[in-house]
Amino acid sequence: MTFAFMDQVRGSSLAARAIRSSLLMVGGFGFSQVLRLTSNLILTRLLFPEAFGMMALVTVFMVGLTQFSDVGVTPAILQSKRGDEQDFLDTAWTIQVMRGISLWLVACGLAWPTAAFYGEPQLLHLLPVASFTLVILGFRPTRMDTANRHLMLGRVTVIDLGTQTIGLIAAVTLAWATGSVWALVASGIVSTLAELYLNSRFLAGGRNRFRWERAAVEELVTFGKWIFLSTVCGFFFSQADKLLIGKFVPLDQFGVYNIGFFLASFPMLLGGMVTRKILIPIYRENPPKQSRENFLRLRKMRCVVTALLMLMVGVFALLGHWLVDLMYDDRYLMAGAVTVIIAVMQMPQIIVQTYDQAALAAGDSRSFFVLALTRAVLMVGCLLIGVQMAGLFGALIAQGVAFLLAYPVVVWLARRMGAWDPMHDALFALMGAGLALVAAMVNWPAIATLADSSF
Repeated sequence: MTFAFMDQVRGSSLAARAIRSSLLMVGGFGFSQVLRLTSNLILTRLLFPEAFGMMALVTVFMVGLTQFSDVGVTPAILQSKRGDEQDFLDTAWTIQVMRGISLWLVACGLAWPTAAFYGEPQLLHLLPVASFTLVILGFRPTRMDTANRHLMLGRVTVIDLGTQTIGLIAAVTLAWATGSVWALVASGIVSTLAELYLNSRFLAGGRNRFRWERAAVEELVTFGKWIFLSTVCGFFFSQADKLLIGKFVPLDQFGVYNIGFFLASFPMLLGGMVTRKILIPIYRENPPKQSRENFLRLRKMRCVVTALLMLMVGVFALLGHWLVDLMYDDRYLMAGAVTVIIAVMQMPQIIVQTYDQAALAAGDSRSFFVLALTRAVLMVGCLLIGVQMAGLFGALIAQGVAFLLAYPVVVWLARRMGAWDPMHDALFALMGAGLALVAAMVNWPAIATLADSSF
């Protein structure tokens, strides 16, 4: 059996490339999270909770700029028949460069109103400097997208890890020297420059040049207009917690929330990375509507991915409070209950995470937008109600409610693509309910304390 598996992994088929890429990404992700955790543990001892709250506001601002201007260059390259043509790639790269420069100029203009809205004058200086990374990212070559398109992710994984290692060293060194949130901002610029250099130096492919081919622009715009709207919605879906919790709770408590979210988000980050980089090529070459064989192959893959992610999130749900108590000082103790609740609330989203990319693989970015819009409206609405009624505790519960309410629209999209698998969903819903019940029983004192402090 071992030899058969190794033969399959070494092959050139889509399955072999998918398995190799998945193994590389999981291994790389594991090492990446070790780096993140190491950095986080060191930085929490060098900086105060307010610094993490401040940096969270900077990050959500930059994510917002990025997603409010995303024209879908990467998914377009992944799914387009012209995705390997240099003229198409150069045109896509040119659009990225123009976008990066434009975003930085917008960030400079929005720094003052953002600082006024949150009542944090320091944002006036932090935002323009931190957002310069968007200019640097605009020059990132399309070689990485080409490697993702063909599921050749060995060097990409190594480069990602190298970039994160450089960023960690820079963050810790600067935090030790300054004790300021500026250490986090500066390390972001350093790691982005490192990523640009390593991608340009070590990934195969032609050198990008400025190019404006009308046919390529038309294809990118046609596909990307719905991606643009989807990413706007995706911003509110994924960042509404930062926007609203950062507005309605004290900055130090917001920093504690981000520590808890940081721990609980490992499985979701892994699932998102796998689905973005692996599933579009798989769905593109094995459409589930095409044959029962394709559907069953996808079911097997989906069950493996979901089972692994559910087990991972279950670990954080059960042990989150203990992990925080073990690794952090008393200032961050409340993050343990946050980790437990966030892990439980993410279970419904993990169950359906393998459906989303089916629409993009089929070129149906409009249906993907409908799902993104629904999720955004539900998330913002639930968070507003939750944080107003029960503070931080209410905001945590609201996220799980929003995931559950979005399920009918996920089913609608999955059925359009022929990808919906009710047996898979029911099986893992039962598994998630069991894990959630046990986690609540094990961690009830910490959860109750967080709930009492939120009212």
